[in-house]
Amino acid sequence: MSATLKPLLPGSTLGVLGGGQLGRMWAHEAQRMGYNTAVLDPDAHSPAGLVSHHHIHTDYLDVAGLKQLAAACQAVTTEFENVPADALAQLAATLPVSPAASAVAVAQDRAREKAHFVACGVPVAPHSVIDTAEQLAVLLADTAKADHLLPGILKTSRMGYDGKGQLRVTTRDELNAGWAKLGQVPCVLEKMLPLASECSVIVARGRDGAMVNLPVQRNLHRDGILAVTEVFAGNVPEALASQAITAAKAVAQELNYVGVLCVEFFVLADNSLVVNEIAPRPHNSGHYSQDACDVSQFELQVRTMADLPLTQPRQHSPAVMLNLLGDLWFANGSTQTEPAWAQVLALPGTHLHLYGKREARKGRKMGHLNITAATPEAARQVALQAAAILGIAAF
Repeated sequence: MSATLKPLLPGSTLGVLGGGQLGRMWAHEAQRMGYNTAVLDPDAHSPAGLVSHHHIHTDYLDVAGLKQLAAACQAVTTEFENVPADALAQLAATLPVSPAASAVAVAQDRAREKAHFVACGVPVAPHSVIDTAEQLAVLLADTAKADHLLPGILKTSRMGYDGKGQLRVTTRDELNAGWAKLGQVPCVLEKMLPLASECSVIVARGRDGAMVNLPVQRNLHRDGILAVTEVFAGNVPEALASQAITAAKAVAQELNYVGVLCVEFFVLADNSLVVNEIAPRPHNSGHYSQDACDVSQFELQVRTMADLPLTQPRQHSPAVMLNLLGDLWFANGSTQTEPAWAQVLALPGTHLHLYGKREARKGRKMGHLNITAATPEAARQVALQAAAILGIAAF
């Protein structure tokens, strides 16, 4: 570690913008390591706010709230990418903020994100930016270009996540109608490619440029939401895994990123790799690290904030992570019923993580289940048993 860095030692107070489940798990990890935590979130019952030493209950751009957070903390991070970058910039005037507002701003805008990937030299899907009606008209008039990009996915440039803010379009007429349906806001049209699978890489980069990564995660999405993550040696071909890690580190390096960053990839049918998007924070696909690695993604987040040394995480157990959506609470109909946790926890190697959310809703992330075992086959077998008990479709 660079001699110019002065670590913030346990006993310091670390802050986070956003009070969701990622903030909650970060707070638990920071507290385990001896830090005090502060959360700024507009929800009085936010999962992270309920478990932290300080909960500043204000809007993200509330000047008084930001001043209160800055006065309470020695460093600040964010737990989701749609926190206004301006809030991070205001805080950065008085204390270390990671990731920086400039990096978060790139992740908040798909067009800027795609341009960054191209600048890094990492492969991306063919795409076109549609900011205005004039740009759309030019694209529709260019028959060869439009036909090359169709069928495609039309995605809003901002505020899209978990499958929201995007439409599948197959013809130029559908593209025209789709842009209107999305509110005629700036969008990116991305060519649909023949996908074999999806994977992601989580990297952590310190202020001194030191960088480490978690193993490559193989992911299964359903309806645009992560459903299953499997992590074990050989889950992704070695050459592909190496390429993904190299690309993820290049993305972080070129952003001069500080913090934990997830880079998501598509694996194509020809076994090539294209980068999909980044998340400037810990990620759903990295939750397995809480129980399967000697350093979790949340500990990495604390370490980058506090300028502590970054050590390369080691995975000690093959793992499967099952996302637990609010649908599971309504498996028997319209009446909300608690899932059969006792049956699930009777299975070997199961680790239940619930987020403390007061209300279950369909599609809402309520928790996750990590399954660890001595072999990938054993972890997968138990995961399938747990899925059957909970009413999650087999995979």
